[in-house]
Amino acid sequence: MTASTRLQVSEERIASAARRVMGRCEELARVTSTPGSITRVYLSPEHARVNRLAAEWMRELGMTTRQDAAGNQVGRLAPAGMPDAPALLLGSHLDTVPDAGRFDGIVGVLMALEVVRLLRRVDDEGTAFSPFPFALEVIAFSDEEGTRFGKALLGSSAVAGQWDPAWWDLTDADGLTLREAFRDFGLDPGRVGEAARRPDQLVAYLEAHIEQGPELHRSGQALAAVSSIASARRFQLVVEGEARHAGGTPYDMRRDALLGASEAALAVERICRGEHHIVGTVGQLEAFPGAVNVVPGEAHLSLDLRGEFDATRDHVWDEISRELDAIMGRRSLRWHAREVHSAPAVFCAPLLQDVVRAGIGGDAPTLFSRAGHDAMAIGAITDVGMLFLRNPDGISHHPAEAVAGADVAAGIRALAEAVLHLGAEPR
Repeated sequence: MTASTRLQVSEERIASAARRVMGRCEELARVTSTPGSITRVYLSPEHARVNRLAAEWMRELGMTTRQDAAGNQVGRLAPAGMPDAPALLLGSHLDTVPDAGRFDGIVGVLMALEVVRLLRRVDDEGTAFSPFPFALEVIAFSDEEGTRFGKALLGSSAVAGQWDPAWWDLTDADGLTLREAFRDFGLDPGRVGEAARRPDQLVAYLEAHIEQGPELHRSGQALAAVSSIASARRFQLVVEGEARHAGGTPYDMRRDALLGASEAALAVERICRGEHHIVGTVGQLEAFPGAVNVVPGEAHLSLDLRGEFDATRDHVWDEISRELDAIMGRRSLRWHAREVHSAPAVFCAPLLQDVVRAGIGGDAPTLFSRAGHDAMAIGAITDVGMLFLRNPDGISHHPAEAVAGADVAAGIRALAEAVLHLGAEPR
């Protein structure tokens, strides 16, 4: 990077920004539906509260704010005299999984606000503006996790213009439909299309996020550029056997669906461990009829399959399918699968990888993300780039999730310098 694209601010100012991020992470952690832990789901009163807080922090920076038609919170800072300039989106999400940590998604939104604070300019009348030929926008996506309705990336999918009308009939644990929840939140289901952004309205999307894995921790490095976001497929599997008396049925007559499902789960682990950059997880397993004295006649299990490349992921699914055929054949069981989610790998744009690496400086590492992110949806309408922060031992989706203030400070500087470098690119 040239001197003109280096961030000319003191280390104390960066440290102050990092302290603000850490303090606000604590403040947002108190906005929860489950006292004693963190749970904040889409279209809930807690969602409304964090959007109001985010809007307040955006206005504090001189940004104009709005809640879009899908419930995402957006702040915008346009260049002087260019109110309709295309925008560089910065952000992440504010929703959580149940019993969550403080930083997943949240730290990315708050770091984006600090980048705007560092880069904005203020005219003689006290009006803040973007110093670039593009606007700076911070977006707090509303439903990356999919905790409430079982469908992830709802907020960012709406922004990408990929809202599926079939989603309106999704229900939460209380039987409330997504359509009903929209109305209860004060949103109009008929206007969700207004959240969509056109490619010509955007320059790119940059997202800072904790790694949610151990690679940076193991290597002793604080930051990394992201090369791609893993492709994913999810399945609900059913194993069918025969329910019979637990005491009266000898082993040679048993068709135990739970044992077949358990062997299938072990096969997933064995097959995926033998493949490079493939991760398979059985996160749900349920037996029916579920009585202590009945051989299970049916078992349901989930499979989450992720890989760096779509073709490798699909090859592994084919191998798992063949192994399940063999397992069920040996045990006189039947099985079938229903695919409930499929997402291709999303590759970060080479230019955005370059500016993120330049922002980090030195011999910046590059990792691929095994976790999904809002950038996967936004990649349908603009180039995406990501910055990873180290989180100790890779613990995430857990109350012990952590990040060091010093790493947040380094990440704020790196993200700001990435934006500066992008602003220096000829257009």
